[in-house]
Amino acid sequence: MMTIYTWQDGGLKESSGFTESCWINLCDPSTAELEQTRTFSGVAGDFLTDPLDREERPRFESEDGACLFIVHVPCPVRGEEGEENILPYETVPLGIVLFGNSVITICSQRTPVTGAFLDQIRRVCPPCEQNRFAARLLWHSAVLFLRYLRDIHNKTEQLEDELHESISNDVLLKLLTYQKSLVYFTTSLKADNILMRRIKNARQLHLSEDDKDFMEDAEVEYQQAQETAFIHSNILNGTLDTFASLINNNMNKVMKYLTVAMMLMALPTLITSAYGMNIALPLQDHPHCFTILVLVSLLLGGIIGAILFHLARKRVF
Repeated sequence: MMTIYTWQDGGLKESSGFTESCWINLCDPSTAELEQTRTFSGVAGDFLTDPLDREERPRFESEDGACLFIVHVPCPVRGEEGEENILPYETVPLGIVLFGNSVITICSQRTPVTGAFLDQIRRVCPPCEQNRFAARLLWHSAVLFLRYLRDIHNKTEQLEDELHESISNDVLLKLLTYQKSLVYFTTSLKADNILMRRIKNARQLHLSEDDKDFMEDAEVEYQQAQETAFIHSNILNGTLDTFASLINNNMNKVMKYLTVAMMLMALPTLITSAYGMNIALPLQDHPHCFTILVLVSLLLGGIIGAILFHLARKRVF
């Protein structure tokens, strides 16, 4: 889908066609839309196709007076209804192309970055102010990272509270999906921060002092997002490791109780099975032989149980 915006009455308004100064927003574009955009802008074809590759890494390029930023931006994952263990957030490449007096943004899917940019009227500027326009887009991307990181933190705290009450496989799997999202965030933010430093020092952009200030604002947000993602990732890793240890401890306790129960049951079984042999045994002709065997078994079982209880209180095992 292709949407064109022009600057009218102090804001961005949707337009029906290309103009000298416009913002062209391409979201999962068709081949015809890519060709129309390339014909109008005159930029290299790979500037428009590279950001559509979901494995593309963040980078900066300049060719024939046009500049390309590829940055990873956060995006919530929309799964099927009732699908519990789907990845909550991921990152996708967003391309920002600066040419002439216009800007092109291109992504393989609809991203909330452009929507948030349009909603923030005070931070929107004309497309002809390309460097500032790109800086504001990057700033909104970093802010979205921080917003989603807060959501992840709140969700994981709720899930941890559920695990304190009862360890559940479903809850652990949900925590694992959030851990995967944090891995994507930390990896993407690390590459985005490298890109921000390169943009700030790029001679091809001819940044003014105001433009540098806007880029620094975006860079600060990216650095904060990276540190926050790193902290949340470490906390979640520690939480999962702790609950894994708790599961192992609980399993050890269950095995210990089962072992004690088997020891208590083994002695009476040993005694009674001995009297099932076809040989001469003590008390086999006594009229109360069965009662005596049961009492002896219970007595020995009680003695063994008392010894094990005493050792358990002494924390010997």
